[in-house]
Amino acid sequence: MAGSSFGNIFQITTWGESHGAALGVVIDGCPAGLPLTPNDIQLYLDRRKPGQTRISTPRKESDAVEILSGIFEDRTTGTPISMLVRNTSQHSADYSEIANYYRPGHADYTFDVKYGFRDYRGGGRSSGRETIGRVAAGAVAAKLLLEFGINVTAYTESIGPIHINMDKFDQNDILSTPTCMPDRDASIQAESFLADCMRSYDSAGGVIECTIDGVPAGLGDPVFEKLDANLSKAIMSIGAVKSIEIGAGTKAASRHGSENNDFFYMDDGKVAKRTNHAGGILGGISDGSRIFLRAYVKPTPSIFSPQETVNKQGENIEISIKGRHDPVIVPRAVVVVEAMAALTVADALLMNASAKLTNLKKIYDR
Repeated sequence: MAGSSFGNIFQITTWGESHGAALGVVIDGCPAGLPLTPNDIQLYLDRRKPGQTRISTPRKESDAVEILSGIFEDRTTGTPISMLVRNTSQHSADYSEIANYYRPGHADYTFDVKYGFRDYRGGGRSSGRETIGRVAAGAVAAKLLLEFGINVTAYTESIGPIHINMDKFDQNDILSTPTCMPDRDASIQAESFLADCMRSYDSAGGVIECTIDGVPAGLGDPVFEKLDANLSKAIMSIGAVKSIEIGAGTKAASRHGSENNDFFYMDDGKVAKRTNHAGGILGGISDGSRIFLRAYVKPTPSIFSPQETVNKQGENIEISIKGRHDPVIVPRAVVVVEAMAALTVADALLMNASAKLTNLKKIYDR
């Protein structure tokens, strides 16, 4: 299977399946000397692990990380960093009957068409548990970015019809509410909405917003390695994400240029912008202002309501899916969005080191 690697210099390769022995990631290209401990990784993994709230799958996993290589005396060595998380709560029997039919909204059919074979236990490689490797690697990328004053923050903007009120934004609520909403009142409403979904054997989708602060101007390239293009690929590679916006997004299409352009001005000797409709990126290159993106997440496709589908014999059938599933993907996907954004910017930061001769001379001139 191709396509399990991401990045140019800061490159990651994830591996493992939902009901296999373990999942993990190998990071290549992380600079030596970065302070890093297992706890730095675990803090991120704990944000996405299952079984923590009543709006999460009841599957219980500790998702404890094991760092196998690339770290010595709590610092990166510059060699590949290999990390592993063991699966300890597989209920593969819950999925045995789906071996013979295709679940609506899942990759069962497309996997069979492409490979002629699939791991049907919980979705195998296309399961949401694949994101364990992304989050572990994203924790390393985020730690690297902090060395340069760059901070990535993602949160739930909406679940179903419930949206946060930005006037009530409290960053502490991202980690303390079960919805990852930075607005406790909105979270309570969303929890009630999800309870109704669960009672009717249904699921919900939502929107995740992500901000990246402290990014210097000049990251990204103007053609195929545009920063916004790479961010889009990174976020869209998350299984449940169906759309992404950067800056004003689709709203830009209905505006006049005079409304959408971000006017420049001098601020204490530095170039700044009056507005940020571009979302911090112009011509594929960061402009030094906050990068803002929004990811749209589909409802969980595994629902307990009866659904129509077909089996491998070509017969029309009706199914009711069994197993352990999240009624909403959004809260556990927040840290995945954060991780993929951090990985993209970390890679762009390292790529940019060779953009100008003066950069190289700072490193090699004696």
